[in-house]
Amino acid sequence: MKKIVGVAILAALLLFLIPMGLRQDRQVQEETPVPTQLPDSGHTLNILTDSGVEAMDLNQYLWGVVAAEMPASFEQEALRAQAVAARTYALHKAGGAVNHPEADLCTNYACCQAWISQESARNNWGENADAYVQKITQAVASTNGEVILYDGALISAVFHSSSGAGTQDAVEVWGNDVPYLHSVTSPEGEEVPNYRSEVTMTPQEFKDTFLKAKPEAVFEGEDPAAWIGETVNTEAGSVHSITIGGVSVSGAQARQIFSLRSAAFTLTAAPEQMTFSVVGFGHGVGMSQYGANAMAASGSGYVEILTHYYTGVHVENCPEMYYPKHESVQNG
Repeated sequence: MKKIVGVAILAALLLFLIPMGLRQDRQVQEETPVPTQLPDSGHTLNILTDSGVEAMDLNQYLWGVVAAEMPASFEQEALRAQAVAARTYALHKAGGAVNHPEADLCTNYACCQAWISQESARNNWGENADAYVQKITQAVASTNGEVILYDGALISAVFHSSSGAGTQDAVEVWGNDVPYLHSVTSPEGEEVPNYRSEVTMTPQEFKDTFLKAKPEAVFEGEDPAAWIGETVNTEAGSVHSITIGGVSVSGAQARQIFSLRSAAFTLTAAPEQMTFSVVGFGHGVGMSQYGANAMAASGSGYVEILTHYYTGVHVENCPEMYYPKHESVQNG
């Protein structure tokens, strides 16, 4: 009888101690720092920076792109989506550079993707630096090697800050139809900084600005409202085309001419002032970053986010043939 009682007591102790051990193992795992040598290491890109061409390990480059292109305060799944988009964009463009044939990519956001060093990012983030560094490191590491493919090929994974009611077809902005860059809904809204903006100018300034870009335009009469013809909108709410001074331009062209934050605008003409009321920021094609964050906050994972904004695509491990063939470098 005593032997039976002893066995029972031992079994009870084991049942008590095993969960404690599991909890301790889980705690150790959660507190284990992310390694500095990330899985994307070993693949090298030649990056044109302000100080010249620099050979960067792929994970070093991607970390700097995610840190520069998306607020580190965003949801983790949004940061993961940005990491995959940045990796896809980089590998799609690498080796085919036109503006800088000596380098795969540059750090000019208007040409390639923005990039920031970890040291500079830490200085910008202040007391949040450690947490933000870890978030971005994990976003890159946890999506190691993953890219976006359409029919087995890398896509041009373009992205922008925020949309109006939805994203835009590539044909609306660049004139070429791209099957995976079609208009989709986007859930961001008034939580986006400067989501709504205005650009105002006098009628004379408006006329001079447009004539500089389109000298064939004719502005008849003194009533500015008469200078504005038909405006055609897309289903997503951006301007498809607008006629000014008898000349029809696309919404993307009007955005560039008048330095607007996006092509989702309305124009009001009054005798003393011309007013553009604008929604969103960026070209509007591909992934909306604030939309991605809103989807992540609602429970969407990064793959769901990416396959929403890029239509008909798959997120998969990158085929080896798409990596540039440079000598590997050690990640500092």
